Amino acid sequence: MVDSSTQSISIAAPAAVIAEVIADFQHYPEWISGMKSTEVLEEFDDGYGHLVRFHLDAGVFKDVYELRYEYSDDLTRISWTLDQPSSVQKAQVGSYDLSEHDDGTTVVTYTLAVDLSIPMLGMFKRKAEKMIMDSALKELKKRVEAAE
Repeated sequence: MVDSSTQSISIAAPAAVIAEVIADFQHYPEWISGMKSTEVLEEFDDGYGHLVRFHLDAGVFKDVYELRYEYSDDLTRISWTLDQPSSVQKAQVGSYDLSEHDDGTTVVTYTLAVDLSIPMLGMFKRKAEKMIMDSALKELKKRVEAAE
């Protein structure tokens, strides 16, 4: 697997609220730029998505891929892996780690490693990862705090 990138953001909401937004895959197209559609293919007994198909169209980056999710018992860690290679990705491993603070905020740490099927210079790949992660965290923060 390739090197991973990590970014964090503070969100003014409890970890449980943030985890519910992250696990609400059906609504991703409403707040994630470029996400055209999602489909939960398999669920755990508790209703959380286990295998989810994503249709992404972010301009030059278009892909249909499936991620397999795992959740910690207290939902402070939500992690995933690419179920099978797609037309653009060989592998993907990621996670959200939620650390709740006494002041009512939660620090969300997003870790992502993507191995692309297409060649890309390392510096461009790292810049793209940073943009994806930065956008994802800001959009998550906006979605959660708008609902609070």
